[in-house]
Amino acid sequence: MSTTLRVPFGDLARQAAELDPEVTEALTRVARSGWYILGNEVAAFEAEFAAFCGAEACVGVASGADALYLALTALDVGPGDEVITVANACIYQVAAILQTGARPVFVDIDPATHTLDPALLEAAITPRTRVLLPVHLYGRTANMAAIWSIARLYDLKVVEDAAQAHGARYCSEPGTLVGGGASAICCFSFYPSKNLGALGDGGALTTGDPELAARLRRLRMYGWGEKYIAIEAGGRNSRLDELQAAVLRVKLRRLAAWNQARRERAAWYRELLAGLPLELPADDPGHVYHLFVVQCDNRDALRRHLLEAGVGCDVHYPVPAHVQPAYAALGHRRGALPHTERAATRVLSLPLFPELTRVEVEAVARSVRSFFG
Repeated sequence: MSTTLRVPFGDLARQAAELDPEVTEALTRVARSGWYILGNEVAAFEAEFAAFCGAEACVGVASGADALYLALTALDVGPGDEVITVANACIYQVAAILQTGARPVFVDIDPATHTLDPALLEAAITPRTRVLLPVHLYGRTANMAAIWSIARLYDLKVVEDAAQAHGARYCSEPGTLVGGGASAICCFSFYPSKNLGALGDGGALTTGDPELAARLRRLRMYGWGEKYIAIEAGGRNSRLDELQAAVLRVKLRRLAAWNQARRERAAWYRELLAGLPLELPADDPGHVYHLFVVQCDNRDALRRHLLEAGVGCDVHYPVPAHVQPAYAALGHRRGALPHTERAATRVLSLPLFPELTRVEVEAVARSVRSFFG
């Protein structure tokens, strides 16, 4: 079958066209400045993003993956240590943990939110546990109040993976934006498709600890305390460049409006998909819908049906980290995380971005409804 309207999963060109004059001016400004690394644009963006999140400090880095590695390094995580996280996200946080020499320890998710289940944390904590690393998935936050409480009880640090949660509010602390909470560090990615995306790779960390921010700034530049003098081991070249920072400054001014547009489109889906044998995402007012993820038992057949109808869709994520081939040596077994493994067979991401039209959402909904007859 085919629809009369093809609907892309994402369309970054629409946003680029809207922002073209401002982005062109920003890029030209940087090009003419003669200063391209760690200059005024990065400093200004760091200040603006920290203020947006309600954080004491922001440190711009080269990618979200680097942000996770640098966060763990700044907290002295290393060989012999354990970091508790989830397995249903992409593998960036797992790769970062392994890069430090530490071991990832996986706990299952809350099936209602697809985020780390705090009720399972205490059973996973051992004398080697150093950090709790929850992932805010699809635009919704983990239950941070419960996670912070357990971290205080066991004297553990918390690092948040907020790559999909720019501008989200904590579900358990609704007055606080992600990045401005009680965690030691919160990590962001500015990959182009994120709610706040650059024109390439980029990342940042926010923290309420000025000394930790200073250490992160050293670690992102070889561990230098001053030029050519390294005082931190584990440093690397990981700097947000001036061009990306200038573009992010333009986009940050629109982030709140874009997130509201995402919520509106999510509401359209709820209206148009009501009554179907689909599990819709939790309707949390702090959710920023980086992805609109539904669940059904015959996910793969629905996905094929939508693609044949010209509707873009994807699976986030099909293979949990604990059963990825690269991590077989860690000894995790299939069946150990039942909610995580079940979700991997049922989740399907439908098109959702701020520029998506009502007509397009209706076309997606018609295609979904036609699958169920």
